Amino acid sequence: MTKLKPPSPAEIFNEAFTALEIPKLLMNAPGLAELTTRNPRQVMVLPGFGAGDVSTGPIRGYLSYMGHKVRGWERGLNLQDVEATLYELVTEVEKRTRNQDQPAVLVGWSLGGYLAREVARELPDRIEQVFTLGSPVIGGPKYTQVAAVYRAQGIDVDWIEQAIKLREAVTLTTPVTAIYSKSDGVVAWRACIDEHSPNVEHLEINASHIGLGISADAYRIIASRLQD
Repeated sequence: MTKLKPPSPAEIFNEAFTALEIPKLLMNAPGLAELTTRNPRQVMVLPGFGAGDVSTGPIRGYLSYMGHKVRGWERGLNLQDVEATLYELVTEVEKRTRNQDQPAVLVGWSLGGYLAREVARELPDRIEQVFTLGSPVIGGPKYTQVAAVYRAQGIDVDWIEQAIKLREAVTLTTPVTAIYSKSDGVVAWRACIDEHSPNVEHLEINASHIGLGISADAYRIIASRLQD
């Protein structure tokens, strides 16, 4: 197995190709517009590290157009302690789905995807499906461009990696569609591959890390799985 490592500093320039996703999305808009749903879901979309609901506006807008009941995470920027944030999200999702006949769907971009998976691990009966976009499910920040920033702040990324592994003691049984890109300039794509959970489908597309949130290919994958 190839040893995991963060993307090289030069790979951050892959993010310059994000602008190409906009014309691609526009060209694919007619086909995407046909993927409406016959079974509206309650969907929550979680942003990546340092981002907020503004960043997920396009994908939330598209899923709303499909007919789903969509909301952001409504918590400001995703900068707080991950463990505390996860606890608060579990509490919130449990409360919001308590009297619902249908389980929720979680869509998470980058760190948001990791959080979405862990909410599903804690609440398997409340979450129907999880979609992750370029989410580092191995190592957390260790195999990303921000690893050096964490280390400079005295944060032990090796400890974080081990803490993530310990959570695997409880099997993640909720179906997960893990969308990743080998052109990701922020997160090492191999860190997006979950070899432990039984119900994870890995789908590769071509996009930058930032571009995953406005990728026509990512939208098509999510929409097609939420049509029925």
